[in-house]
Amino acid sequence: MIIAPEVMAVAVEHARRGVRLQLVLRWVLVVFVAVTIAAVQPAHHTLLCAVIAAGYAVWAASVALWVRLDRSGALQLAWLALFVDLAVLGVLTLLTGVATPQSWTSDVLTTGFLIIPVLAATQLRPRVCAAVVVPTAVVYLLAGIATQEANAEPWSSLLLRTLVVAGVAAGCIGLSRIQRSRVETIGQLVSTRTDLLAELGDIEQHERRTLSEHLHDGALQFVLAARQDLEDARDTGDAEAFDRLEEALRETTRLLRSTVAELHPAVLARAGLPAALGDVTNTAAARGGFAATVDVDRWPAGVPTSADALLFRTARELLANVVKHARATTVSVTLSRTGDRATLVVTDDGVGLPASGVGGEVGGGHIGLVSHTARVGAAGGRMAVAPGAGGGTVGTVELPCVSTDRPTSGSAGAPAIRPTVQSPSTQHS
Repeated sequence: MIIAPEVMAVAVEHARRGVRLQLVLRWVLVVFVAVTIAAVQPAHHTLLCAVIAAGYAVWAASVALWVRLDRSGALQLAWLALFVDLAVLGVLTLLTGVATPQSWTSDVLTTGFLIIPVLAATQLRPRVCAAVVVPTAVVYLLAGIATQEANAEPWSSLLLRTLVVAGVAAGCIGLSRIQRSRVETIGQLVSTRTDLLAELGDIEQHERRTLSEHLHDGALQFVLAARQDLEDARDTGDAEAFDRLEEALRETTRLLRSTVAELHPAVLARAGLPAALGDVTNTAAARGGFAATVDVDRWPAGVPTSADALLFRTARELLANVVKHARATTVSVTLSRTGDRATLVVTDDGVGLPASGVGGEVGGGHIGLVSHTARVGAAGGRMAVAPGAGGGTVGTVELPCVSTDRPTSGSAGAPAIRPTVQSPSTQHS
């Protein structure tokens, strides 16, 4: 599996934090060993124990320096140093417990075994943690058995102490798993954020391209025609040239207002989703040269919902794709609500989907549908674009919705809106 660089960066950073915490806790263990040997001196082998404690301190400093100089290697191998910690504690416990049974040194040193599972828990690898804490519990038990006769400790006491260490070990393994899960979750969030930023850039380019096409194929054509008619009117003074000029300017105004309305559909806020849906369908019918109907009979009148904006944008995208690709003659748009679910269906009788489907046409102009599918899914809904039973294409959107407190000013759900039927011959080129 290929791991994204952003996700890997998160994992590496958390692993470094774990290694740094391990170094700090190791120094706690070093100080603990040194103070124990100095304050609770064993009756025998005091010098040897002091040498082992001093060597342990030098070794801990060497590990810290190695981690600082070789960060990449330290992230992979730092956990091996935990076996040295375990060996030092095991040797000192045996040395002070078996040879000098009259002292309390070994009893104090055995509490240091509880730090080693915590050191292992700083790893983001539960298996590595288990590979350290299981030997720790075993060494603790064996050291207790070896010093049991010298300390005259009953089996019940030894087993209970070992049970506590085993419980701490198991808890540290679980903690390591939780930390690993958190890092993976953070990595997934970072990856999702990166994907969303990339998608946002693609959507912006798509919207810019769509706006450019609308202006070029619509208003700009009428402006060019008006310029030509104006030149004719200047040369000939023909009254029909002025009439054509007036018609071109009127159509330009209508198309520009339509484009502005799509960019910021004020009618959605004023009159509600059904009215806005009727406007955008009328505009698409005019551009695509097809007959269109909008059925909103099963949508509650004057009740805005949390899904209105997303339903409007998705309907606009579906209709835009009909205009661009379908070559349809009739289009029907149905909006309904059942309980807390809203359903939008856009059906056309055009040429249908390409063989590769919508997902395979991202590079060919369908990125809008792909991005809207992701948006609907993120909102807890479902969007599907499939071939129609009798040809053409059916786009279906289902979204959860709840009513909001903001009333609309119009009767948004009254009789079905029937946009003006237009034929291809009425379109300007």
